Amino acid sequence: MDQRQWDGGRTRPSGSAVALSEAYDTALLDLDGVVYAGGEAISHAVEALGVARDGGMHLAYVTNNALRTPDAVAAHLTELGVPARAEDVITSAQAVARLVSDQVPQGSRVLVIGGEGLRVALRERGLVPVESADDEPVAVVQGYGGPDLPWSRFAEASYAVARGVPWFASNTDLTIPSPRGIAPGNGAAVEVVRIATGADPQVAGKPLPPMHRETILRTGARKPLVVGDRLDTDIEGAFNGGVDSLLVLTGVTDPAQLLAAVPEHRPTYVDRDLRGLPAGQPDVTGSAENGFVCGGWTASTSESGDALVVDGDGDAVDGLRALCAAAWTHGGAEGCGLEAGKALARLGW
Repeated sequence: MDQRQWDGGRTRPSGSAVALSEAYDTALLDLDGVVYAGGEAISHAVEALGVARDGGMHLAYVTNNALRTPDAVAAHLTELGVPARAEDVITSAQAVARLVSDQVPQGSRVLVIGGEGLRVALRERGLVPVESADDEPVAVVQGYGGPDLPWSRFAEASYAVARGVPWFASNTDLTIPSPRGIAPGNGAAVEVVRIATGADPQVAGKPLPPMHRETILRTGARKPLVVGDRLDTDIEGAFNGGVDSLLVLTGVTDPAQLLAAVPEHRPTYVDRDLRGLPAGQPDVTGSAENGFVCGGWTASTSESGDALVVDGDGDAVDGLRALCAAAWTHGGAEGCGLEAGKALARLGW
């Protein structure tokens, strides 16, 4: 059994002797918190993606945000200096539109609670978006509609769902990153309708299989690498799809959350930002008995057994990788319950 695994759960980050952009044919990149935040490119993202692309890696952009169309997303990426076509963008709006179209006849009316991206995706599947619960919809589809989505839209969804109309959601991310901090996501809006109706939607987005299916169908990836900033969507989605993942620390997930991750939330690789994509990854060596080593750092549990400790110097991300091994090995299937604050402060986090 691979020493990085136990009971199907990863116990340390993996290393790679070659650049990840060479080891994998396609990068399935999340957008918010990975490539950009609040519409502005994240530091080093443009340059790192350019190196990966020039080396022959296919870059595909996979987002749970259903607000914008693939054309709009591709245009925005291109403006930021990341050349992209609409075909390179896969959204949860596309995934949920396929999910709905598999269950209702073409030409069916669908009540849309969301933005233009959702309407375009439904039309592409031969469905007819409508605006009112009184328009006799055969399904309700809810996706992120931006911060100014009127409260009355949630009421329309609730009226239809309460009448027994099947309810679908593009995704259930409770939060999204923004330049001013963490903002409510589509999952928060879904909860409004859930509270009003007591119903549960069918969900398409990451980490669930419909999104992975949509991504593979549209990209044709043979050996994909999921790149994301969220444990509960990007990394869990990769786990569910049986593919490797790279977590970057430029978005929602912070080091403390990474150390506490349960097995399905543990990424294959960890790096500070997208510079980790066109680069190799260092191995984590050692054991629980002798400590885990990465770069110039050694991580272990304290003598009292209730905290993580790290010692050494060098790149702080190497120290975090070593801490992941100590935490995940100790935590097993339940996640690490050890105090990590002092160890992370030692690394500058």
